[in-house]
Amino acid sequence: MAEKSSSIETPVNGQEVEDDESNAITMVDVLKEETELEEDANAVLGASDPLNCTYPQGYVKRQALYACITCIPADSDKERGGVCLACSYSCHENHDLVELYTKRNFRCDCGNSKFGGNKCNLEPVKEENDKNKYNQNFKGVYCTCKRPYPDPEDTNDDEMIQCIMCEDWYHGRHLGVNNAIPKDYGEMVCEQCMSKHPFLWNYAGLCLTKGTASEQEVDVDLKQTAVSDDSAPSTPTILINGSAGIELNTPGSSQKSNVETPIHDGKECILSNFKPVEQCKGATFWPEGWRKQLCLCPKCLDNYEASAVSYLTDLQDTVQFYEEQGKAKAANGQASSQYDHAMHALSQMDRTAQIEAIHGYNDMKDQLKEYLQKFAESRKVVREEDIREFFSQMARKRPRIEVPSFCR
Repeated sequence: MAEKSSSIETPVNGQEVEDDESNAITMVDVLKEETELEEDANAVLGASDPLNCTYPQGYVKRQALYACITCIPADSDKERGGVCLACSYSCHENHDLVELYTKRNFRCDCGNSKFGGNKCNLEPVKEENDKNKYNQNFKGVYCTCKRPYPDPEDTNDDEMIQCIMCEDWYHGRHLGVNNAIPKDYGEMVCEQCMSKHPFLWNYAGLCLTKGTASEQEVDVDLKQTAVSDDSAPSTPTILINGSAGIELNTPGSSQKSNVETPIHDGKECILSNFKPVEQCKGATFWPEGWRKQLCLCPKCLDNYEASAVSYLTDLQDTVQFYEEQGKAKAANGQASSQYDHAMHALSQMDRTAQIEAIHGYNDMKDQLKEYLQKFAESRKVVREEDIREFFSQMARKRPRIEVPSFCR
């Protein structure tokens, strides 16, 4: 980008135009943002099927989901429901959809009894999914503040972070960590889930409570302890180094590995070797690969199963794994672009709706050209706020559309 200066001495009607270059949008900015949005879309949607309902696959390990507020209003007493990516296109076009990002072990609800007898266009016959789990996100609210996102009343520029256990989303300022969020972390567990699953505190030595992963060592050191021939075999001991890592002293081993290297063989429980750790308030942040350190002895595996958290031991459960699948499909040309999604949505409309959509696009294009022409004539810089204002005006002018018959 061009270097920023304080003002531009360009006379217009005898006056100087103040330089808004710091807030200006160049075509490079637009293309860069479009590329970033495309990459984000590929990460979230790339591993999900945009054409086929996922119901026949059963409870999918992880997929992009949506809640339809048109079909099941947020203030309704009806049970919540979630729909897959393909159904969001084919069955809920022009509906008020809440993007849920991804959820684990979920089977598509579209068209089942929760939707008032309105059948799914892709898979008309569906039973209710008693293993699905629903949180407040399905009503369009998030965090402990129970607010929508984006929140029209919230002026704070705050990051939303998803807990890997309850899968709710939280504002960074509501995580109880005084904004001490590490720059490089893999996953977050909210305070409520840490309280619900206290066994996680046994691994608190892996937490990135402050700083970054590069600033605090999260390595697992396997140090060899000299043992004489006549000495009794010693028990491996695991020592917590502050709040940043785990140190394992075990006879007969001498190697250093990072946090992703398991420190157990799954036969003996390692928890008894951990030093007690005082439980703290607030969310916890964990480095990538920390799940590999979880004890895999039979007793701990049974405890995970009883607590319904066995997914923690499945490395393919992570959002990172899911996103990498989407990116890989995009790199191989298998993922659909936003253009492809738009063309698919257009193809699902009847002839009248297609014509209206095309007319609407052409009208928007003409109005945007006319809007930008004013800036060209006055030689003003187009700012990001100007573009947002244009689309806000377009939204206010948009005619109200009746609720589709599918939702009645």
